[in-house]
Amino acid sequence: MKNILKLSAIAALLATGLQADVFETEHAKGDSTNGAQVWADVCMRCHNQREPAALSKRAWKYSMQHMRVRAGLTGQETRDILAFILESKTIEDAK
Repeated sequence: MKNILKLSAIAALLATGLQADVFETEHAKGDSTNGAQVWADVCMRCHNQREPAALSKRAWKYSMQHMRVRAGLTGQETRDILAFILESKTIEDAK
């Protein structure tokens, strides 16, 4: 019974954390110029560049959260890359 309670508590904490949007903070805005440089330097080490239109804005946010961990990016680098990608999108996302 204790294990079930512990697992439930952990699941609730994780669910709450996943809903937090780390990219929408007041004090930290992304710099798209720096994002372009980091994108070229870091992302291209492991895979080919994706077109900004390849994913929706929401999907890019999730992808960047994942890649922040995988690539060891700082929070600011992640916000900068995301700013660059979203500013480069030429196609608006459908709702």
